[in-house]
Amino acid sequence: MHWHPLGRSLMLGTAGISLFLASCTSFEKNARKSSESREQANPLPVTGGSVALMLFRSTAVATVKQPVTTLRTGGALAINRTRELIRSNIPLGDIPREQPPYAPGSEAFERALERNGCRRIGLGTIRPLVDGREFFPAYLGEVKKARKSIDTQLFIFDNDDTSVRCADLLRARSNEVRVRVLFDDLGSTMAHAAAPETPGPRGFTPPSDIVDYLQRGSKVRVRRSLNPWLVSDHTKLIVIDQKRAFLGGMNIGREYESEWHDLMVQVDGPVVAQLQRQFNRAWRKAGPSGDLALFRSPRRPRPVPGEGAPLRILRTDPAEGTYEIMTAFRLAIRASQRRIWIENPYFSSDDIADELIAAAKRGVDVRVILPTRGDSGLMEAGNRATAQTLMAAGVKVLRYPGMTHMKIMICDGWATVGSANLDVLSLRINKELNLAFNDPAMVRLVEKRIFEPDLRKSRPFRPSEVDRPLNPVAEAVADHF
Repeated sequence: MHWHPLGRSLMLGTAGISLFLASCTSFEKNARKSSESREQANPLPVTGGSVALMLFRSTAVATVKQPVTTLRTGGALAINRTRELIRSNIPLGDIPREQPPYAPGSEAFERALERNGCRRIGLGTIRPLVDGREFFPAYLGEVKKARKSIDTQLFIFDNDDTSVRCADLLRARSNEVRVRVLFDDLGSTMAHAAAPETPGPRGFTPPSDIVDYLQRGSKVRVRRSLNPWLVSDHTKLIVIDQKRAFLGGMNIGREYESEWHDLMVQVDGPVVAQLQRQFNRAWRKAGPSGDLALFRSPRRPRPVPGEGAPLRILRTDPAEGTYEIMTAFRLAIRASQRRIWIENPYFSSDDIADELIAAAKRGVDVRVILPTRGDSGLMEAGNRATAQTLMAAGVKVLRYPGMTHMKIMICDGWATVGSANLDVLSLRINKELNLAFNDPAMVRLVEKRIFEPDLRKSRPFRPSEVDRPLNPVAEAVADHF
C-alpha cells in the first residue's frame, strides 16, 4: 500500500506504527506522485485527524474494550520482539536439522501437523483467482447473487474509486440481505492517506470516512478491528451466504484490482462453516462488548453440505498463543524431499531462510519468487539481503516483473495460500489466516495457474543486484518486521 507523506511524519513519532508501515508501505514514492493521482488522497488535515482517532482507539479504547487481548498481545509482543532481537544478533551456527521420515503431502505429514497443534481441518475445494481481473468480478458477482448474508473481513477497505464502487454495491444489497464489513483500523486508516499508483477517474473525491460512507443511507454494519500495541489483523476473508468463501492476499482497493499481481482462492464445501466461525469470532470481538463477547456461546453456523478434499485452516494469533502458520511452514520445508516453491512479497524471516538453506544443501529444488518492484524501500532492501544469503547457499531466487503480492508455497505435494508474508509480523505478531491442502489435483492446479507462468516470467537475480554494502544493516532492521 502507498502512503501519503503525512504517514511518514506520524510514524517517526510512533515506533509501533513505523514497524508496521515499513513492512508494507512505500514513503518515498508518494512524494513523486502526480497531482492527477493525488486526487484520490485525502488532504493533510483530514488524514491527521483520522490517524489521531485511530491512535486513540488503539490505546484507550482497546484497553477498555479488550483488556485481556491487550494484556496478552503486549506480553506476546515483548517475547517475540526480544526473541527476534536475540535471534538476529547472536550467531547460532549451522544448526543440525533432522530430516523427518515423511514428505509434505503424505498422511504422516498431516498427522505431524496435528501433533504440533495444527488441528482445524475440513472438506472443501479451492479455485485460484489470479489478479484483480479474476477476483473482483467473482466477488462482486457473489455479492449480487447473495440471498442471506455478505460478510467481508479485510486488512484494508480503501477509499479510492475501486473501493467506492464495491461499497456502493454493498450498500445497495444491504436493503435485501445482511451485510457486515470488518476491517483493520490501522491498516485502513493509513491507506486512506495515500493515493493509488495509477490515476483514478478525473474529479473523483475520496470519502474521508469509509465507515460513514458505507453506513450512510444503508443497513451495512461496519466494525473496526482495534490495534492494541499497534498489532494488526491482517486477515482477508469473505463469506457469502455461509456457503462460499474467498481468502488470500487481496484487500479492497485499486492496487489489488489493477496494479499488483495477487491471489485469492474461492473456497466451497463444508470447510466454509469453519471459516464463517472465524469471521463471527472476529466480528463479536470487535463489537461493543469486546473481549466479553468471547465468553458467550455463539450460535454456530449451520453445516455446509458438500464434499471435497481435506483443507486445513492455519492461523497466527499471538493473543491466543497461536503460531500455526510458522509451525506448518517450518515443518513442511524441513520435511521436503523434492521441491520448495515460494512466491511472497516480503521475506525477512531468519527462521524460514535457515530452513530453506538447509533444504537446498540436501538437494531440494528451492525456488523463491520476489517482486522486482516492491511497495516498501525498506522491505526491498530486506528482500535483497535475504536473497543474497539464500543464493550463496544454492537457492534459486527470481525476480517477478513488477509487484507480486502473492503469498503462496508448494512443498512436495502440499501447498498453502493466504494472508501471511515471510516476515516476523505475519509469523509471530499480526493475526493471519492461511489455508493448506495436499489434494494432488488442487496442488497441480496451483502449480499450473501460478507457479508455471510466474517462473516463466521471472528471471534469476544477478549477484550484482543483491550485493549492497548496506545489506547487513537492511537485514538487521528488516528482521524485526
